[in-house]
Amino acid sequence: MQHLYQPFEIELIKADVCPMSEHRHSFFEFIYFLDGDGAYYMNGAKFSYNAGNLFLITPMDTHYTRVNNTTTFLFIRFSNIYLRAQQAEAANAHLGDWTRKLEYILQQGNNMQGCLMRNPGDKPLVRAIMDAIVQEHEKQLSMHKELLQQLINTLITIVARNISFSITDKVASGHNLAMDIINYIHLNIYNPTRLRAENLASHFNISVNYISEYFKKHTGGNLQQYIINYKLSLVEARLQYSDMRLNEIAFEFGFTDESHLTKTFKKYRGVNPTAYRKDILQ
Repeated sequence: MQHLYQPFEIELIKADVCPMSEHRHSFFEFIYFLDGDGAYYMNGAKFSYNAGNLFLITPMDTHYTRVNNTTTFLFIRFSNIYLRAQQAEAANAHLGDWTRKLEYILQQGNNMQGCLMRNPGDKPLVRAIMDAIVQEHEKQLSMHKELLQQLINTLITIVARNISFSITDKVASGHNLAMDIINYIHLNIYNPTRLRAENLASHFNISVNYISEYFKKHTGGNLQQYIINYKLSLVEARLQYSDMRLNEIAFEFGFTDESHLTKTFKKYRGVNPTAYRKDILQ
């Protein structure tokens, strides 16, 4: 198990073989392939990689590579400490939407299959950012750490957009309203009143008796189940990556109280949140 003892870390490696055997770690990591090709393995799944591919590894993922042709790896590692710091800064700057993008990374990124880049137009932009990261990392001019932080944050935002494209692809083509409902849920997950069936129906001008059927028809999932699962996935993130107390988490997500949160979490996750946090931190 590898650990990161600073908010973020950049490493550039050129190699003919995988620079590290199968392993896992307690931090987040972007792997960008500047050149070369080969196979990338994560959690038992195999993916081909080429120059310009970008992968996200979340804590506890098992991964390694098999190099076919000499490859230049750019590793961008960041810890939960880094993420919490960005969320705090965003809150102070009234950039709430940016914190939602961070949560997109945390909750949806590890479900992505293969390269993160779904929008072809973003690939040259990501390449330019990666080249800038390499330059700042190697030259280490004045304020290079501050500039690296801004570049990493921009990269996270672009990845979040591409993850949203991936989710959109899962919704039947031509049914943009279903995607609008999903985006509305993500945006209002902290406000339970807005996610009640009657308020959702009113917002999208759909019959309250039909909205759940519509959602299931075009996404394959249950509307209320989607809402609670998404909310609990964010609760899990708080339990894993913050020191927030249960009553604070309950208040943030609109639960009646700590007891209500505990009961709901145990019902859907099979364990109470205190035990979940204890197991994760062992």
